[in-house]
Amino acid sequence: MKTEALILERTYHAPISKVWRAITNRDQMVQWYFDLKEFKPEVGFEFQFEAGDKGEMFLHKCVVTAVEEGRKIAYTWSYPELSDGISEVTFELFEEGDHTRLKLTHTGLESFPQDHPSFARTSFNAGWTHILGISLKEFVEK
Repeated sequence: MKTEALILERTYHAPISKVWRAITNRDQMVQWYFDLKEFKPEVGFEFQFEAGDKGEMFLHKCVVTAVEEGRKIAYTWSYPELSDGISEVTFELFEEGDHTRLKLTHTGLESFPQDHPSFARTSFNAGWTHILGISLKEFVEK
């Protein structure tokens, strides 16, 4: 079963270099994203973090799959303790004058347990909407 990718776009009043640092620099990422112990924008780099909703926490395991300096970073996103499913998150940046447009694409959501509310498409949509529309926006525009 293949579902459509979840795609969200946001435009920030910030230069592309600032947004790139925010999505690839561990010290900045922990301020708006997740509590990452380590992160490097290098293909093959593995990282993990715990996050969840409604009081239920999940181990997220990720591997960086693509890096185009200043333009694109992608990584797998999985929950090995719960499922064999694997998805991929891609952040793409586009310079638009003194603004930056970010396009997030999350594919493979259908590979996660569909009977669990935390893994419903609506849950991912709400999470990414908050992360991109509030957390990252406030971070890069401050």
